[in-house]
Amino acid sequence: MKKNVAFARSQSTPAGPTPPLREGTAMMDDDFQFSLGPPDSGFSIFLADRTKKIHFIRHAEGTHNAAVKQFGNNSCLLRGGYKHPRDHPHYDARLTPKGIKQAHALRNYLARRPSEGRSFTTFDLVVVSPLTRACETALHIFGQPRPPGVPAFLAAGEAPPGTVEHRVGLPVPPPRFLVREECRERWGKYVCDGRRSIREVSQEFPDFDWSELVHDEEVFYTDERESAEHCNERAVRFLEWLNSRPEQVIAVVTHSHFLRQLFRQFGQAVTYDDREELQRKAGNCELRSVVLCSHGNKDGRELVPLMPPMVDPSTLCIDEETDEETTASQA
Repeated sequence: MKKNVAFARSQSTPAGPTPPLREGTAMMDDDFQFSLGPPDSGFSIFLADRTKKIHFIRHAEGTHNAAVKQFGNNSCLLRGGYKHPRDHPHYDARLTPKGIKQAHALRNYLARRPSEGRSFTTFDLVVVSPLTRACETALHIFGQPRPPGVPAFLAAGEAPPGTVEHRVGLPVPPPRFLVREECRERWGKYVCDGRRSIREVSQEFPDFDWSELVHDEEVFYTDERESAEHCNERAVRFLEWLNSRPEQVIAVVTHSHFLRQLFRQFGQAVTYDDREELQRKAGNCELRSVVLCSHGNKDGRELVPLMPPMVDPSTLCIDEETDEETTASQA
């Protein structure tokens, strides 16, 4: 499946003969899939109005992560003798006290990280997985969101304490929190990756915008793991959806395996070090910022809706055994 989006970050390449083009790199007249310019230049030039800043954040430590560390394997996250996955103590796992501290640490970091002409990092939108640990992480990092339907100029908010903006009383409207099913963890098999009904979880997070979720009850979780191929496909669909948004600076609170499936599809045209940095596993509450660029399809492209999981084996070249051994502890 051809990717019509790319992550932009390149470094200079060693001098010498031009290496042969690899599959997936771009030449002129190939829709500028990765860059505008010679592939061996070490640079990518994108039109600014086709780019967005996306700040991906893996959720903080959950009870399921702590359980796997304690037991040494993922067997504690299987349904086992429970009649229904929802009865398992780690179903739709929550944050641990350590996880809450991790989220607060990232909040403090963002409060000191200059961005967009301010002394702290601001966001136009926060997109959140519907799983409880992601919702809790977003709340502890960003504070109370702007309620659905409330315009920015009517939303009360202030800059982080200690900043110049806070001292002068500059109002800073909080971002909206929009929940999307596409960025949830790779579902199935492990109970931590099932979700509660929207009726239940929305009562705990009433100011999150749940309006774009289609299903109230969990319909994706099964005892079989979602195929890597399907997870890859919905990751790209998610990028297409992000690209269709009007906001320019977006935070996404999601999960490690989803990020691995997403990032492994990119990086073929960058240096080895950059590719390793992009595709490695994310730690709990890790921030990974990228520039998302659309190549020729920003407007007018029909978005494919999220489909039920495939049950056939993946045809992609991914180390499934390694992933399965580490998925839940890294989820």
